[in-house]
Amino acid sequence: MTARSVDASFRRMLQGYSLTSAEVLYRMPDHPTLLQTFFWQFEDMAPDYPRLKRFLDHWEREIEAIIHSVRVMHQGLITPKEIRLVKDGGHLH
Repeated sequence: MTARSVDASFRRMLQGYSLTSAEVLYRMPDHPTLLQTFFWQFEDMAPDYPRLKRFLDHWEREIEAIIHSVRVMHQGLITPKEIRLVKDGGHLH
């Protein structure tokens, strides 16, 4: 009998990482009146968000666009997921 391996994303959840979404509103220097959006999803650790901070630091150093605002959405807890059982010919799958 072989031991089941633990899913890597579940292991990261137990370490405190979870799905994080960031919406960055920014302006380009050549069109300063136009507000544009960049949306990014990734695993990060609240409340410090080290991956998001590295990304925003990179943005400010390397990208000409000026950040107007950043909205962060985060799912902090491990919650039960929807489970559906399918019955086919008397067998559950």
